[in-house]
Amino acid sequence: MNILLALVPAIGWGLIPLITGKVKNSRPTNQIFGVGLGASLFGIVFWLFNRPDVSGRIFLLSMISGMCWAIGQLGQFIAFTKMGVSKTMPISTGLQLVGNTLIGVLIFGEWQTSQQYLLGSLALVLIIAGVALTAISPDSKQDHAFGKDLLFLLLTTIGYWIYSAFPKTVSASSQALFLPQMLGILLCAGLYVLFSKQTQILREPATYWDMFAGLSFGVAALAYIYSAKANGVTLAFIYSQLCVIISTIGGMTLLGEHKHGKELTATLAGLALIVIGAIIS
Repeated sequence: MNILLALVPAIGWGLIPLITGKVKNSRPTNQIFGVGLGASLFGIVFWLFNRPDVSGRIFLLSMISGMCWAIGQLGQFIAFTKMGVSKTMPISTGLQLVGNTLIGVLIFGEWQTSQQYLLGSLALVLIIAGVALTAISPDSKQDHAFGKDLLFLLLTTIGYWIYSAFPKTVSASSQALFLPQMLGILLCAGLYVLFSKQTQILREPATYWDMFAGLSFGVAALAYIYSAKANGVTLAFIYSQLCVIISTIGGMTLLGEHKHGKELTATLAGLALIVIGAIIS
């Protein structure tokens, strides 16, 4: 039963790009605001049933961490339009794994023994190799544009790193952090809509269909909290990273991002290395 619980985050997070990719006329702005609405709705329902205690300071900091997640997710949504889901997701997941690992080591001192350093370093090498394989493209003319897209994805992934590291910096339960983080996602999305002058998305049906992706995120994030309690943080995290398989394979099949020959082989091999690296780390 605990293993089934551990798979829920992988499914929920893996479905997000597939849900938004299937919504007609959905653009990154529709997607991030729709996700913010759906996630906040789920967070409010959770709060009404549980009512966890949270101080004003923790509430504010949690909202900021949620805003950081929204920056990372917006970067993903924009990258989907430029590189496709099946290329973006393995690269994004690899960047998150490498960044989170380095933050854990350099800031929180999570590696203590020589064995941890050995296995951790091996994991980073495998993940980086996996990312490099998934980035292989048969069209050399796209190399320059890909470099710019990769840099953009790296910079926005910093938001994911802050969101992931935040619970380690405060003494509060994950349940208490949940609602303000969801509201932070909506706040960041709303600010993006205003500053990018795309308020017309509030009248577009695609925005509200994208709420289902937000609900999927909310379910996954909440399930991860309980999975971490039932299975331990390490095992819960490993299983959650299987989302990259769901989204990448889904992108190649459900979203029609077909790959052939060497590109397909490289993508599948890269996925395998990323998952192995996640397990080792």
